[in-house]
Amino acid sequence: MEELFKIDRPEEEINLLSPLTWAYIGDAIFELYVRTNLVNKTNLKPHKLHIEAINYVKAKAQAEFLQKIEEILTDEEKDIVRRGRNTKNHHLPKNSNVQEYMHATAFEALIGYLYLTKRYKRLEEILKLVL
Repeated sequence: MEELFKIDRPEEEINLLSPLTWAYIGDAIFELYVRTNLVNKTNLKPHKLHIEAINYVKAKAQAEFLQKIEEILTDEEKDIVRRGRNTKNHHLPKNSNVQEYMHATAFEALIGYLYLTKRYKRLEEILKLVL
């Protein structure tokens, strides 16, 4: 299983990736965490699991999660968040406002960056704080 999700890039290279790339992988990691958490803690059927997961992965919720953890972030993590928030994204949000979407992207960028740089303990701390 470890080889299945192996990250093959040095940290210097990860630092040069676009924050949207961090957010891309962060979105997947966060959704997998939410889905796993729901499967472990509920007996909901798949459709209900999906409906419940949406409450956590939508932009508004992720923006609120970021606000919840901001005070415990390190300076480096705050920089990652700032870069994620300020990245030009030409995608227009459907179910949120632009500011929520920017903060959600910042949250996902942080999750993705921690994952890609193999800072799993810190990633787990943050994920447990938000759920």
